Amino acid sequence: MRAYAIGDIHGQLDLLHNAHALIEEDRARVGDSNAPVVHIGDLVDRGPDSAGVITCLLDGVAQGRNWVVLKGNHDRMMEMFLRPYPMVDMQLLVGYNWLHPGIGGVRTLGSYGVEVPDGIRTYQLHPKARAAVPKAHRRFLADLPAMYRLGDLCFVHAGIRPGVLLDAQSEDDLCWIRGEFHASTADHGALIIHGHTPVDTVTHYGNRVNIDTGAGHGKALSAVVIEGRDVWLLTPEGRQPVSRG
Repeated sequence: MRAYAIGDIHGQLDLLHNAHALIEEDRARVGDSNAPVVHIGDLVDRGPDSAGVITCLLDGVAQGRNWVVLKGNHDRMMEMFLRPYPMVDMQLLVGYNWLHPGIGGVRTLGSYGVEVPDGIRTYQLHPKARAAVPKAHRRFLADLPAMYRLGDLCFVHAGIRPGVLLDAQSEDDLCWIRGEFHASTADHGALIIHGHTPVDTVTHYGNRVNIDTGAGHGKALSAVVIEGRDVWLLTPEGRQPVSRG
């Protein structure tokens, strides 16, 4: 069983195109046109073209590509802000919202042509944002799943809560969890493929694999191929094995 996965994109459309190209090259080498490509979430924020990333993924799914797109915490924050009545994700620190400088929502709105001047109030900005972000994009974000299962693999954005059955996981944890999940050495019953917390290189911990290599912070966007519980990083020179820690 084979699957491909791409880490947190964060509005980096050029890097996304490069990741797709590496996957197509690997498909050609192994003669596999059917294995799914799982996008691990955090499609938006911080990078220059979140609108283009959503358009690319929406179009690919509509064209019948075997692409799975998961919900990340940044995608969830954007979708919640763009509801008829804007909402703030309760997992955020007090005083934070999607438009906080540390989150990246302002740059995402900029990719849709919406300026966010200093001093603007939510009631002034919200209708402009909803008018600029196509309904199809808002629906796409709202409908994103938070988990994808494939045999012995489980793909999520942030991680899972240890000790809780995979089918009983909450979206809050799937999109936001860090500490308890990272510290766990338990066998989760499936190999968890996730992002959310940037690492220098794709890292295999035995029970989980972190594929977020910091595209949201000006670093690389990684694409991997997984066969069983073995993982390879895809590069222009071909596969590079990811050793288990």
